[in-house]
This record gives sequence, C-alpha cells and structure tokens, in this order.
Amino acid sequence: MRRAVCPGSFDPITNGHLDIIARASRLYDEVYVAVMINKAKKGLFEVDERLDLIRQVTAEYGNVRVEAFHGLLVDFCKQRDIPAIVKGLRAVSDFDYELQMAQMNNGLSGVETLFVPTNPTYSFLSSSLVKEVATWGGDVSHLVPPAVLEALNKRLRQG
Repeated sequence: MRRAVCPGSFDPITNGHLDIIARASRLYDEVYVAVMINKAKKGLFEVDERLDLIRQVTAEYGNVRVEAFHGLLVDFCKQRDIPAIVKGLRAVSDFDYELQMAQMNNGLSGVETLFVPTNPTYSFLSSSLVKEVATWGGDVSHLVPPAVLEALNKRLRQG
C-alpha cells in the first residue's frame, strides 16, 4: 500500500490545502492529513475543531485519514510506515524553507518529500491571509470550503 502524508496546521483548511490533498489522494492508496500541534501557538480553531472540519471536507475522497500529531513529522511517518511527505509550493519563496525541511526529514529518517506546484488559482492563498481578510469582513467564500466558511464566520462573530 502506497502511503503519503500532507502535514500542516490547517487553521483553517483552505481550498489550496484541499487541492493538494485531493491530488495526493489520486496518487496514493492512503493519504494522512497530519494536523501538527504547536503548543506555543494559539490557533483560531482548536485542534479538535480543525480535525472535524478536515474530515468533513475530505470525506468524499475515501482514502484520506485525518489525525493530530505533536512532535517530529518523521516520527509520525515512522509510526505509520509512511515513506512520503506531499507539500504544496505556492511560490519560489516557499521553496527555500521547504527544501531545508525536506533534506532534514530525509536525513533523519529516509522519508522523501514530493513538492506539488499549487494550482495558480490558489498561489496567493494561506490560512493566515484567510483569517485576516475574514476578520475585517472580506469575502473569503471562494477560498475555503462551505463548512469552513460557516465555522469561520461563527468563530469571528464570537470574538
């Protein structure tokens, strides 16, 4: 069975993330979406909320598993016998950092990283940008799945 992981904080998951996950799900038998937990950061959504949203918006793929993880991504991969990490690259500026991470991960464990060019429609998109625009009342309905838009609007009304 061919396995891969798509890691990230997904706070919240965007259509750009979903595009990479969907493409990976067509290439691999099983794709894990690893919601990496950084206890030093306070996200807009709690980890359990992110997991629920990602499960909702990836349910149609059938071969996507969603899990949270705290620690090194290579440990997540080792524990699940995952030989490949799939990462989307939006721009050249992403490449420098991601290449360093890929080389470190490979050096630590032999896990390979595959870079997938982001669909040009989402080349500017990030969770941070979505949160900022939504916070100021901008329309992000074309940037996130409907379930995420609903959760985002609800959360921002509470704040």
